[in-house]
Amino acid sequence: MRRHTPDSVADAAAVAALLQIGAEIGADQVLDAGGTFTAPDMAKASGVPLDGVTAYLTALLAAGLVVETDVPGEFRAAADYPDLRHQAGYVSWAMNANGPFIDHARAFLTDPAEAARAHRRDGRRVAVSSRWIGERAFYPQLVEQVVASGALRVTDLGAGSGALLIDLLRENPARTGTAVDISGAACAAARDAALAAGVHERLTVIERPIESLADDPGPVAGAEAVLACYVMHDIVADDRTAQSVLGALRDALAPGGFLAVADAVSYAPQPEERRFSALFTYLHSTFMNVRLPTEQEWSDKFAAAGFSRTRTVPIGLPGGRLFVASR
Repeated sequence: MRRHTPDSVADAAAVAALLQIGAEIGADQVLDAGGTFTAPDMAKASGVPLDGVTAYLTALLAAGLVVETDVPGEFRAAADYPDLRHQAGYVSWAMNANGPFIDHARAFLTDPAEAARAHRRDGRRVAVSSRWIGERAFYPQLVEQVVASGALRVTDLGAGSGALLIDLLRENPARTGTAVDISGAACAAARDAALAAGVHERLTVIERPIESLADDPGPVAGAEAVLACYVMHDIVADDRTAQSVLGALRDALAPGGFLAVADAVSYAPQPEERRFSALFTYLHSTFMNVRLPTEQEWSDKFAAAGFSRTRTVPIGLPGGRLFVASR
């Protein structure tokens, strides 16, 4: 029987919960690898007892997320697993990555400053859900920009678990990458993923905030392409910070280099994107104290930082845009 991607809320919720469990125990690295595996393989990779992994695989098999091969006891992810994971990413981002905001909404709406200190998001959950969304929604457009330009030195700001850079390093064995992220957990996940993909010798992972590049742009110095996926809105919320960070990035780029920023605009009005955009905008403005720019304001900020021109490229994430700013 041919399987389909979820067309009901119940299906989407179930897939999201099952895959989130996999991410929490580390089984996602096995499922995402694309090859065949056994229960002992998953147990070894995740560090979970075999009985626990076997029960988890039973649920995945019943849900159609994995299928059995012709070899007894061997499994692989279902053909539509990438589509299912992409859809799960939206649920995971909304309900898990932003769980502290939802769980403590009253505290944030009563005393935002104290709530922000007491209830922080988990960097790894943000990175994982962002990757599940991004691999279909905007990674392809970023990869296309890098490949078309021939860039071999690439830096990813807010790289999370490193999936985008790993894809680019696989695409060209001459390419090197630098992953920058403020989250220690995300940096650890990026190192593990690079090792598993066999590209660790060409990937440098640096744990530091993007704001620090204004004073020390070393991680981007000489880069032919600098990428930033849904992390730059924190930077450009303040005009002075935007000017100093974006200006430093521009100056550090190699001649002919570019900055590609995939990010959100404030309350996108189009019917097909307004609901997710509303959630994204509201969470950032109310719970993170970040005002998202309009599309025109994004372009103005790049121009003010000295970029010669900025192109806007459509992406698949509701309320999202890709800005390609040339030095």
